[in-house]
Amino acid sequence: MLNILYTLLVVIIVLLVYAGIQALRLKKTVTNLNQEQFIEGYRKAQLIDVREPKEFDSGHILGARNIPSTQLRQRYKEIRPDKPVYLYDQNGARSARAAMFLKKKGYTQLNQLQGGFKTWTGKIKSK
Repeated sequence: MLNILYTLLVVIIVLLVYAGIQALRLKKTVTNLNQEQFIEGYRKAQLIDVREPKEFDSGHILGARNIPSTQLRQRYKEIRPDKPVYLYDQNGARSARAAMFLKKKGYTQLNQLQGGFKTWTGKIKSK
């Protein structure tokens, strides 16, 4: 019984350490911006919505391009590495993974909308 508890404790510690490392990597990779900060810069940048086409069509930030996270590996070259990139998704998880992928490909000016599209109150376009 004690061995099981020790094993469980070790697993929990390893998971916490892993989560902490991932959080630090993400913090170094992408700048989290609130809506006001996002609005200040996205017009001079590449605005990328990483949600699926159906989500994008139901409503997206005006001026955004749709490059779904599921297609990013094939389509990332459509994004210029020399210009700032502003990413968003529905709640922030997919855009964070997209930023980690783009960072590995050499992109450096990566920003994401804190809280994702569900928190957006600015102008939107829908089909």
